[in-house]
Amino acid sequence: MSDAAPDLETGRRLFAGPCDFVAGAATEAALPPPRLTEVAFAGRSNVGKSSLINALTGRKALARVSHTPGRTQQINFFSLGGRLMLVDLPGYGYAKASKKRIGEWSGLILRYLRGRAALRRVLVLVDSRVGLKDSDRDLLGLLDETGVSYQLVLTKKDDRPKEKEPLAGLADELARHPAAHPEIIATSARDGTGIAELRASLAALASR
Repeated sequence: MSDAAPDLETGRRLFAGPCDFVAGAATEAALPPPRLTEVAFAGRSNVGKSSLINALTGRKALARVSHTPGRTQQINFFSLGGRLMLVDLPGYGYAKASKKRIGEWSGLILRYLRGRAALRRVLVLVDSRVGLKDSDRDLLGLLDETGVSYQLVLTKKDDRPKEKEPLAGLADELARHPAAHPEIIATSARDGTGIAELRASLAALASR
């Protein structure tokens, strides 16, 4: 058995347990009390956030998968076995909003990121087929400024064209960001790539 096996098993058991919808907050007053360690999922619209959350929890529709980018307009909270709160943030960078800076992102989301004491890590999801966009880099800069730890998670790994290398230099670029976790996890909600590893990483953050 490899050294990583116990961590993978811990992650599997955590995510095999109950995962319940707690709240959907469209205003600051509607945010639930911060009672568990929170991990937030952030990324551009249509990056695959809902699909990834569903794959992690082994459910088909825990988080809604919309074919209309930018549909989710509230912050959704899911309690994972009473040990970890998964937080699904609305996507950014779609349509007219794609030309706006991250500083113009929803005020509610900015206040959540800047002032949530229970927030342990933000998973910044990046489409592996296209790499980092300006809107992603703006978010990384914001998280650096506020000192919120974040980790890059690549999505749609199974769809990445072999002839293109949009991720070249990504690790070197990330190393220049003070709040960034050094490990980049590549995932595919379709074939399961990286799901066990991401579960293990998140289980290490869970409330005991």
